[in-house]
Amino acid sequence: MTKIGVIGAKGRMGQAIIVAIDDAGLVLAGGVDQGDDIAALAAQSDIMIDFSAPDALEGNLDACIAAGTPIIVGTTGLQERHHYLVDNASQTIAILQTGNTSLGVTLLSALVKQAAETLGPEWDIEIVETHHRHKVDAPSGTALLLGEAAAKGRNVDLAAVSDRGRDGITGARKEGDIGFASLRGGSVAGDHSVLLATEHEQITLSHRAENRALFARGAVKAAIWLKDKTAQRYAMSDVLGL
Repeated sequence: MTKIGVIGAKGRMGQAIIVAIDDAGLVLAGGVDQGDDIAALAAQSDIMIDFSAPDALEGNLDACIAAGTPIIVGTTGLQERHHYLVDNASQTIAILQTGNTSLGVTLLSALVKQAAETLGPEWDIEIVETHHRHKVDAPSGTALLLGEAAAKGRNVDLAAVSDRGRDGITGARKEGDIGFASLRGGSVAGDHSVLLATEHEQITLSHRAENRALFARGAVKAAIWLKDKTAQRYAMSDVLGL
């Protein structure tokens, strides 16, 4: 029976993942939070799921490397340094890092990539995301994931074409830019829309999360899939074979 350890167990996502582990008939090896013994949990787990904080990632990865335990990294707000740490750790253990564990968002990402590749830069791309008032990072990890999909479809670097803030006299929209808008309020679990617009027509690709359970179920599905994989960096698209 697969034993899963949860990092960030007291958080909203951590609690939802614990429920999903039980629903799937798997074993909760334990849960840890800041100040707890992550190394001990990694040693007794078949796989770890991390929805904690970017500042904790390095220690979490070190514990999993020492134990030889694969890890799902669903923590958002990661910066370039964190991705370097994930790449480095993936030479030793299997890691699946994603900004969203939803199976629906994973499929949406593939559709966004296809649309961006097919339609070309004359179609403007805008990504709008809405989350609950407690979310601390913006744009959301999912919005960035969708932006990366669009950029990959156009074979460009997202950092070079990303437009994340408009205020005042900003001038006309630059062709090829990928725009982001972040809304915060209430208890919204996560709404994401990708608008592709050109002269006289628009396409909108959207996903609405009704509660955190869907992210938890996706994380557990990914954990089962990753458990026996070789050392490498994986994505949710690999779980669905996209």
